[in-house]
Amino acid sequence: MSLLFLPPGPPHWRERGDTSLRGLRASLGAALLGLAVVAGAAGCTVQSGGGPKTLTYTEDAKKAYEEAMQSFRSKDWESARPLFQEVRKKFSQSRYARLAELRMADIDFAQEKYTDAISAYRSFVTTYRTDREVEYARYKLAKALFFDISDTFLQPPAEERDQATTLDANRELKAFLRAFPRSRYRKDVDYMLEVVLGRLARHELYVARYYRKRENYDAAISRIDFALKSYPGSGLDPEALVLKGETLMMMNRRKEAKEIFELVVRDWGGPFGNDAKAFLEELGSPSQSPPDIKRPPDPGPPPKKTAPDPKAPVPPAASPKAPPKAP
Repeated sequence: MSLLFLPPGPPHWRERGDTSLRGLRASLGAALLGLAVVAGAAGCTVQSGGGPKTLTYTEDAKKAYEEAMQSFRSKDWESARPLFQEVRKKFSQSRYARLAELRMADIDFAQEKYTDAISAYRSFVTTYRTDREVEYARYKLAKALFFDISDTFLQPPAEERDQATTLDANRELKAFLRAFPRSRYRKDVDYMLEVVLGRLARHELYVARYYRKRENYDAAISRIDFALKSYPGSGLDPEALVLKGETLMMMNRRKEAKEIFELVVRDWGGPFGNDAKAFLEELGSPSQSPPDIKRPPDPGPPPKKTAPDPKAPVPPAASPKAPPKAP
């Protein structure tokens, strides 16, 4: 754009104080300012390089996302999913693409496709670590893992199955509480964690009973101790302690068994407290001290063998006895 340049007026204009020239210059300055404002506005609306108009691009992305959300809120999953996919594809540079990705994970969760939901939530958390929706995504990830621990009549009891998914849920729930201790989802996460800990502890007790049934008492005690140490807050502590005390009785470790039963009666009570009382009555007053085994004194090291003296006289060999004469 070419700009108009006006040379300064002759000296006699300045001497007369001609106001017309000043008015012309003022008008020209206002026009130039107006052009600058228009050019600046155009620069805010259009991206460099012939890209999409920023304001229109964001508005269109929001409009497309809200259209998909209408189907989402009405739980029309089959219609909502392709609409969210279109938002991700057409407006990949906008925040609404991230939200569309998260909503598609929610659709998988709502349709009980927990394996797909777990993968989608993990992808969001990994890709957008600083996004403000990460807390929600991690909560739903933990919840999908929790619901993926299925209980159906076609499967054996939970304590008899592989606990890989349960362990994964336990790790994710604990990690969530460490990252968001004051989360609005705290109450729900606490409940899920208690259930998960109960499942893991019950599995250990199931294995302990398996070993005890085969009279491998040391292995049974080891699994019970592992459950008590690794899964506090499972709610199975009194049951585990009674099982441990009963196993110690089978090992004839009556003093330790009595101490454990007394602990259950004192600290827990309830039905397992009643079981502990019954075992205490069965124990009566057992001899608590280990038997005193008397051993002979240590004779010490054996005496060293000395080599024979070559100068010592050799005793005569004994003559063989003659056989007895026949009668």
